[in-house]
Amino acid sequence: MAYKYSGRIVRAGKAWTDNDGIQHPANWMLWDDATKAAKGIVWEDDPASFDGRFYWSAGVAKALDDVNAVDDNGNAIMEDGKQVVTLGLKSNAISAVKAQAGGLLAPTDWMVVRSAENGTDIPTDVLAYRAAVRSASETIETAITNTADLAAFIALYDVPVDADGNPTGNAPINNWPDVI
Repeated sequence: MAYKYSGRIVRAGKAWTDNDGIQHPANWMLWDDATKAAKGIVWEDDPASFDGRFYWSAGVAKALDDVNAVDDNGNAIMEDGKQVVTLGLKSNAISAVKAQAGGLLAPTDWMVVRSAENGTDIPTDVLAYRAAVRSASETIETAITNTADLAAFIALYDVPVDADGNPTGNAPINNWPDVI
């Protein structure tokens, strides 16, 4: 929040010079609103805050679904003969979930390879964990896919809390099994 003159911030308690070269006193804050307006001083609120995960700017939401890119004339933008597609929030979130699932499975992948190569048994707790990760990934991806609007998508990132505001679990987007 700031007072501005011709797009420049005018600091309280500091003298300032207008576009005509007239210097105004440091006590300009004592002027009434009409005098400030007559001198070209306007109040400008800070830009509204927004969550950059879901919005480009305040009030400008990112696309939930994928969007085919078009030029200013509405013609499809093509690259190597294929339509250029701007991925939406859902596609990006699903990619992130797949990457996270892969990261959770990676530490035990060697056991799967060893089992495939020479028949060594995989411990049952590892098998159960890997199945739980795949199941959680599928559940999260389904929840993402089924969101109908931005509010429902954003709700996937909300951590559930009790009446006192204490977390009671994981956000649906991050509901993975405990690492073994």
